[in-house]
Amino acid sequence: MKSIGSLGQVEQRGRAWALKVAMPLMAMAAVIALSLGASAARAEPAFGNVGSAPRSAAAAMSPQVIAPKTAAAVIDFRGESASPQARATARVAFEHADAKGLPFAVVDKKEARLFVFHADGRLAGATAALLGLARGDSVAPGVGQMVAAGIPPALRTTPAGRYESLPGPNLKGETVIWVDYDAAFAIHRLRPSPVRERRAERLASASPEDNRISLGCVVVAGEFFDRVVAPVLGHGPGVVYVLPEPAAPAMAQNTAIGRL
Repeated sequence: MKSIGSLGQVEQRGRAWALKVAMPLMAMAAVIALSLGASAARAEPAFGNVGSAPRSAAAAMSPQVIAPKTAAAVIDFRGESASPQARATARVAFEHADAKGLPFAVVDKKEARLFVFHADGRLAGATAALLGLARGDSVAPGVGQMVAAGIPPALRTTPAGRYESLPGPNLKGETVIWVDYDAAFAIHRLRPSPVRERRAERLASASPEDNRISLGCVVVAGEFFDRVVAPVLGHGPGVVYVLPEPAAPAMAQNTAIGRL
């Protein structure tokens, strides 16, 4: 979440839209509830633990990239561990056609994970991700215009909701996946950053708790972006689902923000 393309580029490529505050969170809750209810009647083939997905340091350092196979009739996580909420959202996206036949991604903020899916419901890959420093599910008005001057730490959230994404360049010419252009919210590769932020170390850690460091964007390892994100979401429209998160204790949040 570093820089934004010109307004002319927005008109040429269209704007990624989002329902940002009450309505998107209500819609996301409905999406999860719908699929969790359906899965009780029709069990998905089990691939190990489907609860919260603990990450090993080795798994975080080497994100899994899944080779294509024949089209799936139901959502196919290809054995990747994922939370019930992430699975429910992916089912609605594909099995209930909410993604409208487009490739899509699910951002699980609680687990600090990104899941990228082909349009036919096959998992393309999953990896650890860095998220916004501040916990919260909404985006502050005008935050996209604050990038150059510096976004205040308390406003560096990764907003929840359903977004229509588009690939495009930022001002430096780097290709990113714009999730909400106006809010300067994108999925992008890990970039050089101040040493004190320890971004590479955070991505490689076994815990999702230290993955809160970005200005609000979803940041993944460069290799994963090049091998999974760009090929799947980088050739046209897509859909990105960002799951809401439980509110963090005020003390923990203020302490994290205060360190910057």
